[in-house]
Amino acid sequence: MATYVNDLRLKEITTGDESGTWGTSTNTNLELIGEALGYGTEAITTNADTHTSTIADGATDPARAMYIKYTGTLDSACTITIGPNTMSRVHIIENATSGSQNIIIKQGSGATVTIGNGNVKIVYLDGAGSGAAVTDALIDLELADVASATIASVDINGGSIDGTTIGASSAAAGTFTDIVSNGKTVGTQSTVSSNPTSASGFPDGHVFYVIS
Repeated sequence: MATYVNDLRLKEITTGDESGTWGTSTNTNLELIGEALGYGTEAITTNADTHTSTIADGATDPARAMYIKYTGTLDSACTITIGPNTMSRVHIIENATSGSQNIIIKQGSGATVTIGNGNVKIVYLDGAGSGAAVTDALIDLELADVASATIASVDINGGSIDGTTIGASSAAAGTFTDIVSNGKTVGTQSTVSSNPTSASGFPDGHVFYVIS
């Protein structure tokens, strides 16, 4: 009898089995490998608090895709369990739900990863069975060789800083309409200069921190 114990839930044919249909099963497996490298969309039932994405054995399934986009309308955070819990995988997951709610990715009783509404995270599932955990794969990402970066916007606790270039002398002018930390206004454009090179703004070579 065929088994599906691998991380992509592909059919593993037993020796001597499926005489005359081995080619068909193999072609299906090849198609599912391609699916696993692609993009899938899965809808969550309206206002559900929990959702399960169990990858189908030997059949097409959006949750097999490396990139999963979750849609649907939520009125509270939704915990999404990806199974089976013995499957070790890397996923890029997008929270494209409506309702401004988080989704929480889990596999077993271990650690989970929360993805804010409109955000994307790369996670990995450890496949450790009932105690399986999900981990943010980029939590310790090092960008030591990045000299400068152009950022469209920075979202901090629901607020934002408009885009500028961060780097050595590239950060000539950033736009700060309001600087807010945990609901408190730290500064506005009238009190904090938007030009870090001016005498009244942030001097070159200095770093501005907002600590709450």
